[in-house]
Amino acid sequence: MGKSLYTDNSNSETMRNFTISILSENSIGMLHSITIIFTRRKINIESINASDSEVPGVYRYTIVIKTIRSTAEKVVKQIEKLIDVLSSFLYEEDQVHYQEFSLYKISKKVLVAHPEIEKITSEHGAKIMLTEPEYEFVIFEKTGHRESNRKLLNELQPYGVSEFVSSGRIAVSKSKRETTTLMEQLENSKCNVIEA
Repeated sequence: MGKSLYTDNSNSETMRNFTISILSENSIGMLHSITIIFTRRKINIESINASDSEVPGVYRYTIVIKTIRSTAEKVVKQIEKLIDVLSSFLYEEDQVHYQEFSLYKISKKVLVAHPEIEKITSEHGAKIMLTEPEYEFVIFEKTGHRESNRKLLNELQPYGVSEFVSSGRIAVSKSKRETTTLMEQLENSKCNVIEA
C-alpha cells in the first residue's frame, strides 16, 4: 500500500526537526524563490545545502526546519508549486541518513603548547586537513551530526579556536527507491504517493 509523502498523524503538533529535500532545475533565483516561502511563514531555516544530484541537470536543496508537521507539509506543497521545482520530499529525522561537515582552525603555536588538543580531536574522530607547510595554523576536519560537531567546538574553545565553520545538513533518504525512479513515478502520478 502506498505511503503519502506528507500525511503522518503521529505527534503532528509536536515541534521537531524536519528535512526537506528539493529537486529542481539549476535556474537563477531558485534559492530566493524557495527561501521566501519560509520567510513569509516566519519559519527559521536551521540549515540549508545546495548541490548537484545524481541526475544530470537536476539540483538538490536540503533544508532543515523546526516546526510542527502540518506546517511543514504546507511548506512542501507550496514549494512544489514553483515552476522549476521537479519534486520535493518531507522527511522525519528517522527517515534519512544525515551528516554535517565542520572545520576548526587552531594556531600551530597553541597546538605545540597544548599537545592534548590532538588527543581531544582524535577522540572525536576529527582529522588534520592538509595545508601549505608554511601555514601558521592547523585545520581539523570532522564529519558528524551537529550536536557532536558542536561538542568538539566547545571542548576546543578554551584553547582558542581562530575560526570555525560548518556546512548545512546533507542527507539521503532511507528509501530503497532511486531518485530517477521516484521522479518518474511522481511525474506520472496525480498525487504524491510512493510505495512503502
